Amino acid sequence: MNATVEISGKQYTVSEGDKVKVARQQSEVGDTLSFERVLFANDGKKNHIGTPVIKGAAVQTSVLEQGRDRKVLIYKKKRRKGYQRKNGHRQDYTLLQVEKIKLSATRKTAVKKQAEETAKED
Repeated sequence: MNATVEISGKQYTVSEGDKVKVARQQSEVGDTLSFERVLFANDGKKNHIGTPVIKGAAVQTSVLEQGRDRKVLIYKKKRRKGYQRKNGHRQDYTLLQVEKIKLSATRKTAVKKQAEETAKED
């Protein structure tokens, strides 16, 4: 099973057991996080497409690490002017392990259950 989930404004395609490096989340190592903005999911049999999100779906993750990524260098230069600037920064990140991808029951099965219940009452 895999899913496309939106985390901090960016989209990630994940499967159960994957490790994903995302922008820093406000949590501690060992915490569990749940992301409900699931845009697409495939359970092996059927594709579930959200409009824009799948209602009731969630991706359960656990925090493995909080850290800082490699240094990214920024270099500016204007030719023939003697202008040069070198700058850099290290981006904070959170390493997540995907524990479970949960999909909700589809609307069709809920409608079928209601139809069966009304048939039993009659």
